[in-house]
Amino acid sequence: MYIERDPNGDFILESGDIADRFGLSREEFRRRIHQGLVTSTVERGEAEDIGTCRLSVRLGNRMWRAVLNNEGVVQNEAVTFVRGRGHTP
Repeated sequence: MYIERDPNGDFILESGDIADRFGLSREEFRRRIHQGLVTSTVERGEAEDIGTCRLSVRLGNRMWRAVLNNEGVVQNEAVTFVRGRGHTP
């Protein structure tokens, strides 16, 4: 997977690559983005993780996460299932 950064430092991900991670076509993934069903976050590493970033993209009860090193290369990634909001163990 190739992840770029724009001049402002924001991450740019290819929608087809992320769609594949969720088992969707690019068109279906884009449709869900336009419906507001896809959210994303960026966390910057601190202390011993300084220089790294964790990118997260959530769609329904699934989340794709990738950790990038200080050179922006994906070190690991995974798609997991997450509990719904409001769930109490």
